[in-house]
Amino acid sequence: MEGLKKVAVAGVIAAALAPLGAFAQQPVKVGFVMFLSGPAASPFGVPAKNAADFVVDELNAGKGPAPYGKVGFGGSKIEMVAIDEAGPTTSVVTEYRNLVQRSNVDLVIGYISSGSCLAIAPVAEELKKFTNFFDCGTPRIFEDASYKYVFRTSPTATMDSVGAAFFVRDTKGKVKSIAGVNQNYAWGQDSWGDFEASMKQLDPGVEVKTSQMPKLFAGQYNAEISSLLGTGADVIHSSFWDGDLEAFILQASPRGLFDKRTVILTTGETAMHKLAAQIPDGTVLGARGPFGPYAPDNAYNRWFAKGFEARFQAPPNYASYQMAQAILGVKAAWEKAMAANGGKRPTNEEVGAALEHLAFDGPGGHVRMAIGKGHQAIMETAYGMTRNVGGKLTMVDVKRYPAETVNPPEGVKSADWIKGGFKK
Repeated sequence: MEGLKKVAVAGVIAAALAPLGAFAQQPVKVGFVMFLSGPAASPFGVPAKNAADFVVDELNAGKGPAPYGKVGFGGSKIEMVAIDEAGPTTSVVTEYRNLVQRSNVDLVIGYISSGSCLAIAPVAEELKKFTNFFDCGTPRIFEDASYKYVFRTSPTATMDSVGAAFFVRDTKGKVKSIAGVNQNYAWGQDSWGDFEASMKQLDPGVEVKTSQMPKLFAGQYNAEISSLLGTGADVIHSSFWDGDLEAFILQASPRGLFDKRTVILTTGETAMHKLAAQIPDGTVLGARGPFGPYAPDNAYNRWFAKGFEARFQAPPNYASYQMAQAILGVKAAWEKAMAANGGKRPTNEEVGAALEHLAFDGPGGHVRMAIGKGHQAIMETAYGMTRNVGGKLTMVDVKRYPAETVNPPEGVKSADWIKGGFKK
């Protein structure tokens, strides 16, 4: 009889533990959001989706480079739920709510457009859902508000604009005049505002000839190109991205806009392979950080770039790098949270607490969640000039700027930091 009791007790314990073990192995359901249709799909959304597919498959197979070698997130495989970012912000918000409330994702990684991020941030906070922005650049996210559940593991547009101004100073010395053509919404406005202010800080005598602000996804820029040609500005700045960037290059290059003046394309790296023949030598290209041709030769980049190109027969662009970085950052935080809570599956709050002020490494190098109360990443950046060698676009005269040089310190708004002389 005593033996039967022991067997019965053992059976009860096993039955009780079985659901816990099964729960521990439940996949981590992650909502991925990027442009899968429309003009931003080809240069941004699809490369980002490809990066997510590659990294998730590698992590689920336990093939990530150390310290990312554990299967999935903390031993639980990642289940992808990918949706399209295309559409007005009202639709973007509706789809986010559906991800959280209907698809019941554990967390969200996504968003390319700054407009999307500005709309999603307060909704993520309302729904208490951990959300990591992988690309959108406007600094307003964490400068104008404070969030518990919202993070961004990529740098802001301030770094792009300040780095571009420093590159002009370091390669051209003093310039007499500048002009800009940027999309008329948060990203374009912030990018131009920071570049103009940075140039004036570095050279108070510089003249602003014109600032053209066409609407997002306009597609046709003949009027703006004519205006820019008429100004005679020494330097032209553009933060165009997606199909707008490609259309601008295809329309401006034949008209000679790139001749006898320096054109800076802060997101130009995404077009360097597809439009290599149309981008003239001497064009300044940015990659929104140390990505693409500016990525370091480290174990993470060798794993990611080689594996990505082998799978998709094309090199990863910066949108791909940012997506990979976002996933690895969340994985690092997830597993840090698990280590702190005895190996249990972490809550959104625990993952967020672990990501705050976290430092980690990825294919683009070192990442520090250093500003925005630990919710906003900073990195170094790099710029270079194009040179076509045998039909292949390469970068020359590359200059790198440390993270602290091109990003404001904690608690200081970008505009104030620039006006104050870039004090560290």
